[in-house]
Amino acid sequence: VQLQASGGGLVQAGGSVRVSCAVSGRSISRSNMGWFRQAPGKERTFVALIRWSGGTSYADSVKGRFTISRDNAKNTVHLQMNSLKPEDTAVYYCAATAKPNILTVLTTLGGYDYWGQGTQVTVSS
Repeated sequence: VQLQASGGGLVQAGGSVRVSCAVSGRSISRSNMGWFRQAPGKERTFVALIRWSGGTSYADSVKGRFTISRDNAKNTVHLQMNSLKPEDTAVYYCAATAKPNILTVLTTLGGYDYWGQGTQVTVSS
């Protein structure tokens, strides 16, 4: 299973950007997919997830600004990020798992079996 993250880049505060995660070797329609981020000198933390059923969950810090979605035909997951803030600056990682749909598991690093390489998002003030 391989996950390839893309998108991101440099954006001004208040702007928008979309990052994507193309998956090969496993169908995302039978996987729970997550996005995490890691700022310099900080731990990797949960951002958003989309369950195999289509349900979504978000970290409080991004709720109302970020939207996770998926394109089953392209086996790709997207994270649309709006109203960006400098504190959103981080490397964004996508992850996939076949683990059960338990929120307390899927919001942790250990809840995922496969990880992408990450893509940088930098928000300037």
